[in-house]
Amino acid sequence: MVEVQSWTTRRGSNPRLESNEQLLDIPSTPTADVRNGNNTSIFSPTIVTAAIIASWYFSNIGVLLLNKYLLSFYGYRYPIFLTMLHMISCSIYSLIAIKWLEIVPFQQISSRKQLFKILALSAIFCFSVVCGNTSLRYLPVSFNQAIGATTPFFTAIFAFVITCKKETGEVYLALLPVVLGIVLASNSEPLFHLFGFLVCIGSTAGRALKSVVQGLLLTSEAEKLHSMNLLLYMAPMAAMILLPFTLYIEGNVTGITVEKARGDGFMVFLLVANATAAYLVNLTNFLVTKHTSALTLQVLGNAKAAVAAVVSVLIFRNPVTVMGMTGFAVTVMGVVLYSEAKKRSKGTAH
Repeated sequence: MVEVQSWTTRRGSNPRLESNEQLLDIPSTPTADVRNGNNTSIFSPTIVTAAIIASWYFSNIGVLLLNKYLLSFYGYRYPIFLTMLHMISCSIYSLIAIKWLEIVPFQQISSRKQLFKILALSAIFCFSVVCGNTSLRYLPVSFNQAIGATTPFFTAIFAFVITCKKETGEVYLALLPVVLGIVLASNSEPLFHLFGFLVCIGSTAGRALKSVVQGLLLTSEAEKLHSMNLLLYMAPMAAMILLPFTLYIEGNVTGITVEKARGDGFMVFLLVANATAAYLVNLTNFLVTKHTSALTLQVLGNAKAAVAAVVSVLIFRNPVTVMGMTGFAVTVMGVVLYSEAKKRSKGTAH
């Protein structure tokens, strides 16, 4: 803490540095790199990346199962309010991590354009998570994850729309099995629910869009933010966006939650554990994107989806069919082909 304050004081007293003040606030500058490097030099980049990915897997599967249990089996049918609790939790944990523990240097938003990007990311995130949580009320986790496996398809579309980046014909051709697999899985799903399916598709598309925008925020040299600072700004914005919706759609949900908590301490534990896991999901989600890429995040997510589907079937005992499993496998295979085609296209371009 003393080091950061003294460096800031020196920077403010040096007229030669004042013109670059906003750039120096970004952790990617030499001064911050040296400081961060000294703190993590005992770990190799491979170990750090592997640890982040492992944490992302555990937190994602944990919050998914907790959401399903709360919304479908425990009877807590308030997905918007639950998502808002997630965002409040992320705000509090991020504030503690940055302001009190000083895990990373605090960064300020450098421009109005950057503020609007974060606000847009918050709105997209709210839409994606609320739709995903709502779908869990109607669909089993295994089918929910099968639909989620099509995220690279939407990622490729949004990457083209937002960045105007065209892929080779081989890359787009590899996306056909991704769509074909989910069609097979949908036709043979015993617990298929149309509304649940539609909102799950909306959640998948929103997640893909969020990953593309998030990747731009974390990799742009002009407006670079550390992932923990990005979450610190994004979470309270998301909570404010969700507040009017939960009050209008879900009624007196706050009073109902407080009343239930008074008579059931286990529900308090579930909500706290769920909110804490949600913070870890978002933090590790940002970190995986920063250390890899938006596409890599989606590819890793398909392996996570398969694990979560198996675990959920073992826990919740929902019925599955051979055709449904085949469709899921075809989708995952399509994602693998898509990833390999992307690698070959990048190699050819170089």
